[in-house]
Amino acid sequence: MSGNPSGGRAGAAPETILGEAADAAEAASNSKPLDVAARWGFAVMALLHVVIGAIVVALVLGAPGKAEPTGAIEQLAANPWGPAVMWSGCIGCAGLALWQLSEATLRARHLPRSEGLGKLVSSGFLAVAYGGVGYTFGSFAVGVSSDSSDSTAAFSRSLMDRPLGAPLLTALGLTVAGIGVYFVVKGLGKKFKEELRHFEGTHRGHLVSALGVTGHVAKGLALVLTGLLFVVAAATNDPGSSTGLDGSLKALLHHPFGPYLLLPIGAGFIAYGVFALIRARFGRM
Repeated sequence: MSGNPSGGRAGAAPETILGEAADAAEAASNSKPLDVAARWGFAVMALLHVVIGAIVVALVLGAPGKAEPTGAIEQLAANPWGPAVMWSGCIGCAGLALWQLSEATLRARHLPRSEGLGKLVSSGFLAVAYGGVGYTFGSFAVGVSSDSSDSTAAFSRSLMDRPLGAPLLTALGLTVAGIGVYFVVKGLGKKFKEELRHFEGTHRGHLVSALGVTGHVAKGLALVLTGLLFVVAAATNDPGSSTGLDGSLKALLHHPFGPYLLLPIGAGFIAYGVFALIRARFGRM
C-alpha cells in the first residue's frame, strides 16, 4: 500500500505550496476586520487632507503653519481628545498600509505583467506612505513629535553622503513626481470612478466627480512639486533644499503668482479630503 501520511503535501512542488500560501494570505486580506481598518484609514487620511488644505489657505492669508501631514497631526494632537485621536489614526493608517501592501503583492499577481508592475509600484509606494503617517500618529501618541521638513532634509543629506547618492535622490524625486502625474491623470481621466460606483448616474454623482477631479489634480500637482525639490536638491548638491510637501508649497509663496496657485491647491486638498471620506464609506475595496 503506497501513500503519503501527510496527504500528499510532502511531494508538492514548492511553487504550488507558495501559491497556496499566497491564496490563503489573500483570503485573509479580504477579511472584514482589515476592510474596516482600511476604510477607517481612508477616513483618517481624508481628515488630514482637509486640515492640510486649510493650513495651505491660511499660509496664503499670512498665518503660520506646516502644510504637511506632521503639521496636520500636530494640530489634531492639540485638541482635548488628542491621545485617542492619535492612537485611532495610528491603527487606521496601519490597516490601510497593510491593505495597500496586499494590493501591491497578493492581488497584483493576478494582473497582466505591465499592470501588475504598475500596481506594485503605486500601491507599494502608498503602503510605505500610509505606514509612515501611521508611525507619525504613534509617535505623537507617545509624546514624541518631529518636523517632517527637517526629517526629509536629513534623509536627503544621508542619502547624498552615500555612493550614487545623487542618482538615487534624483530617482526618488522622479518617482514622487511620477506618482503626482499619476494622480493628475487619474483625476482628469476620472479613473477614480472605478473605485466609487455608488453614486454613478445620480445627481450626487456629479458633485462626487467634481470633488474627485479637483482633489486628485491638486494633490498630484503638490506631489510633482515635492518630487522636483528632490531632483533640484540632487542637481545642485543641496540636500537641505528638499523639505518635502511643506517646503515645496511654501516655496510658491516667494513667486509672484504663487499665492494664486496655492489657494486652488489648498481648496483642492480640502476637496480631496471630502472625496476620500466618501470613498472610505462607499468605495470598492
